[in-house]
Amino acid sequence: MASAGFDLRAYLRGRTVRVVLGATGAECTVRTNGSLRLEPGDVALVPTGFRAQLPAGHEAQIRMRSSMSFRRGLILPNAPGTIDADYPDEWLVMTKNDSPRAVVLEHGERVAQAVVVRVAAPRWVRGTVGRSTDRVGGLGSTGAA
Repeated sequence: MASAGFDLRAYLRGRTVRVVLGATGAECTVRTNGSLRLEPGDVALVPTGFRAQLPAGHEAQIRMRSSMSFRRGLILPNAPGTIDADYPDEWLVMTKNDSPRAVVLEHGERVAQAVVVRVAAPRWVRGTVGRSTDRVGGLGSTGAA
């Protein structure tokens, strides 16, 4: 059986990367020459050098590779990220350094994975929503005795 997702690699040679600095919250652009240094709290839109048109009714869910999170402290702050079927541009990976130390990403490094899934497009109808179960309480209410 094949893997569910496919890897996305950082494309950092001669690129400009948008970064929100964790220390100040200021947004800036960083010119890369093959590597990108993220300080603790920094969030970057890591370019992949990849674009694809997905079939209608599908999306790509972008997920951080488990090794990047476990070993290096990188996370996707919007996990999973979504690439819609009608998105025409380069796929970017929103990456946050959630570790207490700087992390350097290198050109060609596998940073995330994409899983392509079918999505349902329900037909929404304006109306009134009534209670459909006896369950109340919201967050954490399942299994409450």
